[in-house]
Amino acid sequence: MRFIFDNTKTMNYLAHLYLAEDTDESRIGNLLGDFVKGPVADSPYSPGIRKGIKTHRKVDVFTDSHKKFLESKKLISPERRRFAGVILDLTFDHFLAKNWRSYSDSELGSFTQGVYEMLRENSSILPVKLVSFLPRMIHEDWLGSYEKLEGVSLVIERLSKRLERKFNRQNTLQGAIREIEGNYLELEQNFEEFFPDVIKYVDNYRNTATIPAELPAADPASN
Repeated sequence: MRFIFDNTKTMNYLAHLYLAEDTDESRIGNLLGDFVKGPVADSPYSPGIRKGIKTHRKVDVFTDSHKKFLESKKLISPERRRFAGVILDLTFDHFLAKNWRSYSDSELGSFTQGVYEMLRENSSILPVKLVSFLPRMIHEDWLGSYEKLEGVSLVIERLSKRLERKFNRQNTLQGAIREIEGNYLELEQNFEEFFPDVIKYVDNYRNTATIPAELPAADPASN
């Protein structure tokens, strides 16, 4: 599961936040999985946040090897296959947002607003890169916008333009919403078979994972 603010990181914020435990530390950790490099034990965060980071990384590995995710990648045309991970991350977050009440008792809007407030309150411990785009994330309601394909399309086009500016050349990510629209029913079916599996996987991992000992306090904003 990837995203392209640096190069290729995950874009599936909503899924990682959903899969987190119902604590601020867990949600922060599950969101920071791509911002924290190296061994988790070397990070300056609390045990709860570090556990969330480890969960994020476990979910990424599980997802990338899951049969339905691999089948979905094959649906993406050869010209955009290099961006298949990004496209599918956004697509699967779309299906999660669209069918939110199938997986949660709360309203999507209540959940996303709670996440935004939690991030504001804990901004002092977030990495600089995350803090830099947090206001825009909240203002444009990135998490909620995935519910509609129009929101997914907007993200794709912005990512395409960002890559174009960064590498000074055009890329095939532009117009990738057509990949989703053209395979919509099959992608949704794949998601519906995949997501219960990742929920079960996280539950099993959570019940067996151990939390490392507390580390000395440090300034995570330097990450």
